[in-house]
Amino acid sequence: MGDMEWVQQVRDSLDNMVDTSREADRWKKRSIYRGPSCVTELNKKSYSPQAVSFGPYHHGEEHLQPMEDHKHRALLHFLKRSDKPIQFLVQSLAEVVEDLKDSYDSLDQKWRNDTSSFLKLMIVDGCFMLEILRTATHTMDDYAANDPIFSEHGRLYIMPYIRRDMLMLENQLPMLVLDNLLAIESDRAKDPELINKLVLKFFSTSSPGSGMGKCLHVLDVFRKSLLQEDPSHRKPRRHRKVTLEEIERGEEIIRSATELDEAGIRFKKSRTQSLKDISFRGGVLKLPVIIVDDTTESMFLNLIAFERLHVGAGNEVTSYIFFMDNIIDQARDVSLLHSRGIIQSALGSDKAVAKLFNSLSKDITLDPDCPLYSVHKRVNQYCRKSWNEWRANLIHTYFRNPWAFLSLIAAVFLFALTIVQTIFTIYPYYHPGGSGSGSGGDSSSHSPSGLLPAKLPPSRH
Repeated sequence: MGDMEWVQQVRDSLDNMVDTSREADRWKKRSIYRGPSCVTELNKKSYSPQAVSFGPYHHGEEHLQPMEDHKHRALLHFLKRSDKPIQFLVQSLAEVVEDLKDSYDSLDQKWRNDTSSFLKLMIVDGCFMLEILRTATHTMDDYAANDPIFSEHGRLYIMPYIRRDMLMLENQLPMLVLDNLLAIESDRAKDPELINKLVLKFFSTSSPGSGMGKCLHVLDVFRKSLLQEDPSHRKPRRHRKVTLEEIERGEEIIRSATELDEAGIRFKKSRTQSLKDISFRGGVLKLPVIIVDDTTESMFLNLIAFERLHVGAGNEVTSYIFFMDNIIDQARDVSLLHSRGIIQSALGSDKAVAKLFNSLSKDITLDPDCPLYSVHKRVNQYCRKSWNEWRANLIHTYFRNPWAFLSLIAAVFLFALTIVQTIFTIYPYYHPGGSGSGSGGDSSSHSPSGLLPAKLPPSRH
């Protein structure tokens, strides 16, 4: 009986199956994902919020409950300052509630069936997020000076944890929520660029923030800011697809920074901080400056997860991490990049930074069509030139160890002495000396007998 019920369910599902275009539209709406266990199990803390929840995935978790009171307090401040009734907010989001639900992948049926609770969640969390973002503008003066969240004390001690939680893939709100709430508050049309600038100011990024257009959520805005290039410095990049033979030869793998330095490659800072601004020309490898701190691991892991799960997001961040993992093997590689001003670390040791980049690259693969491949190939071609290989082998063998270097110097010195001794030994044979050699005298004058007195003739009697 059970098998027959399953067969009937399959038949019903087949009859109700939507066409490909409608299925594509449904997938297109997805932008917020639960990390698969094969990814999150490696580092659960980096994917789970520690201070505040945004959205349905982590709502109600016990350790996040203390922030709920502050959320409702922020909602009241938002409504009083905007002088708008809460019914306006409810009506605005109710019109797009199905799109909001479709933004979440694998949304629990609890939220699917209870639209009222879902709308309440979007409004409370959305207003709180807007209030948090506005702390960077210093324009709100309706909170108490000793407010635990929105005071100077809160900005110093609480905001760093909230800022980290806002960059977690499972802890996002659809940008449509923030756009609608801001439009209701200001009585103006939706302006995606205004939200983008608020986000970038809150995270203190150096990106200009203009021209990003419509983004999916806060994490998407932050990701685009890391990749955005200054138009005045932007150069066209040549790109071609990678062949299978090149992949099998391992041409997408390059040597560590120390080995590249030994091969004569110089490291310099790129002109911009865009993660895409990596170039190699004339023996100079240019890399963007990166600041490494306690939040770097969680940030990059969630960005990589977003690129992995969201079709069409791109692979630029993943490619950057793959590249950095290639050139960073040990602490000395980090030390070299730090000396060139490329890595600025607040972790305390170069070994910790090396371990961080090596852990970030676990279970990630490089897209064969990645634009960074051309950089990989040019670097490898440079290193394979005979002179550069010989130079690298010489430095690797003799110049890393001071005793090996002293032994080399001693060997060179002894070799020079041997040559000098040999020259002095054979020189008289080819250039015989003496004062009489050029006077035309006979050779007897040079013999030892020439030193004896001449024989006297016999006497006559």
